[in-house]
Amino acid sequence: MEKINIAFYSDTYLPAMDGVVNSMLNFKKELERRGHRVYIFTSGDGQSKKKYSGKRVFITTGIKFKPYPQYKIALFPYKSVMNLRELKIDVIHVQTPFSMGLAAMTIAKLGKYPLVGTFHTMLNDKRIIESYYPKNEMLKKFTSKYLWQYIEFFYRRCDATIVPTEAIEKFIKKSDVQNVHIVPNSVDTKVFNPNVNGSSIRKKLKIKKNEKLVLYLGRTSKEKRIEVLLKAASIIVRKRGDVKFVIGGRGPAFEYYKNMSNKLGLSNFVKFIGFVQQEDLPQLYAACDLFCMPSTFETQGIVALEAMATGKPVVGANYLALKELIKDGKNGEKFKPGDYAGCAKKIERVLNNSAKYRNRAVETAKSFSIDKATDKLLEVYQLIIQSNNTR
Repeated sequence: MEKINIAFYSDTYLPAMDGVVNSMLNFKKELERRGHRVYIFTSGDGQSKKKYSGKRVFITTGIKFKPYPQYKIALFPYKSVMNLRELKIDVIHVQTPFSMGLAAMTIAKLGKYPLVGTFHTMLNDKRIIESYYPKNEMLKKFTSKYLWQYIEFFYRRCDATIVPTEAIEKFIKKSDVQNVHIVPNSVDTKVFNPNVNGSSIRKKLKIKKNEKLVLYLGRTSKEKRIEVLLKAASIIVRKRGDVKFVIGGRGPAFEYYKNMSNKLGLSNFVKFIGFVQQEDLPQLYAACDLFCMPSTFETQGIVALEAMATGKPVVGANYLALKELIKDGKNGEKFKPGDYAGCAKKIERVLNNSAKYRNRAVETAKSFSIDKATDKLLEVYQLIIQSNNTR
């Protein structure tokens, strides 16, 4: 395949390390290793602009989205059009459908660039609506209704829409979105591997050798349903005192869940460690005995894949992407969404025999390697570039 120039557009970027940013950086790294060029057009504040702007990264000044400040609403996103022709962009790939995404859609249509959009986030999730939309009930209903209509409008106007799993493909096709392709988010199996040593992290967290460690890593926000894990923890610690729980990540419900943990009497068993640096992630996964993901929000759940890549089984909700990813008795265990007693039961089952899940967990992660995912992504790019050239 000829070398191509790709423009990623996103409303979120470093220092945020959510699934969108993770996906972009993984694909950028592998695409550039193969000789392609990836340019990132994103929004940020003055500090992030100063720190992360540079070669192939263009940051437009934006204002915080108050409910979730890692996202910035770009003030002048259309100025990026000045760069595209100079950089000889072959395809525009939108990661988020908001200010930068809308600009990219408009620029693509006017400039006749092929446009790919990735559907990363379940914006119609009930807990997203409750947490992030206006508190006034009438405004909430209005926003909920018309935001989803906008999302449908947006992806119908992409030349191709990428989704990470079959479950999300079925969901998005219900909105009459055409030309949908499954390209899973990837995991770097060279960085995340079963040979990583987590002993230094366990020592730092003061986890004893004879203690078991259950890890959650991701946004601390209500759509992630961390209360299910905390309630499961309260059941487990009443039975056995050798299990500790670590909640990694920041988000709008950080203090809410810390307070809940304290009210459940878990202050001696649950540690909230906040934001985790990218370079510490492999060791953190390696330090745990299992990874728990109670969310019913995931379009794929890349953190679950990263955990599996280090040989750790995943206990997660039997819903959407996790339903596809987790195979009971092989790479982890599933429980009924919201069932904290079921979650506790499955955590104990895995802790009592975690070694049996190790090999299948690693095998699962390898099937989502960055090499294989990038092959699929390039197939989509090639398809729509060729289609665009014949118009």
